Amino acid sequence: MTANFIKVDQETCSRCGICATVCPGVIGMGSNGPQAVRDLCVGCGQCVAVCPTGALDNTNTPLANQVSVAGNAVLDPDRAAGFLRSRRSIRNYQPKRVAREKLLQLLDIARMAPTACNSQGVSYNVVDNPAILQKISAVVMDWTEDQLNHSPAMASAKYAPHLAMMVEMYRRSGEDVVLRSAPCLIVAAADKHFFATGRDNTYISFAYLQVFATSLELGTCWAGLFEYCAASGYEPLLQLLDLPENLQVTSGMMVGYPQFTYKRWVERNPLQVTWQ
Repeated sequence: MTANFIKVDQETCSRCGICATVCPGVIGMGSNGPQAVRDLCVGCGQCVAVCPTGALDNTNTPLANQVSVAGNAVLDPDRAAGFLRSRRSIRNYQPKRVAREKLLQLLDIARMAPTACNSQGVSYNVVDNPAILQKISAVVMDWTEDQLNHSPAMASAKYAPHLAMMVEMYRRSGEDVVLRSAPCLIVAAADKHFFATGRDNTYISFAYLQVFATSLELGTCWAGLFEYCAASGYEPLLQLLDLPENLQVTSGMMVGYPQFTYKRWVERNPLQVTWQ
């Protein structure tokens, strides 16, 4: 028997059927209005969010947990384009700690990003201890140097000269070329059994995070070398992170206050598009 996760206020329901239209095959219209027809709800909340009268509730995504949209939350195209184009990957940070309250505000938006079938499943480990950050950079550099010396694939890669330069700079001066002396590293992780989905969900959530960070006067940069090192299963790094056994690192993001202000929008390669 199909579980009835839909609750309907019969007095305010207009029988418009919009909820069934946005979730076909799971919600249908019966004699008393909307009803569950298959127990396949993923808890995305679309049915509740779209109801024009607020008559529909869903035990998997309660109406009480949703927030009414106040006015027009959509930016005009020019302003939105300007905001998005002004985002820069920041590799120079002020030596200033980011308050954990602000980081929580940032991550609270990251968790709102869309995920595959509303699977979500991304957890975040925030590293803001300077000593641990320095150790992370050190072990990632050790891994990188070892890969350049012993991995033919790495040594012959297009980016190998750049990596060799980074190792040389780090060994010579101690300059943090891994985390760029950022005061914070956000490490994303997902369950090992759903790693591929978790990794994709992480990338989308980090895209949200990067864009929103600008509004908080924060800068971000993808910690690519850290991610590659973690993905290889390098034990010294995994020991430093000390994540639960069931979790695997999906990515990392540097966060901090930018040292410089960028005055111009950078151009990209020409748009490539085909039509059918």
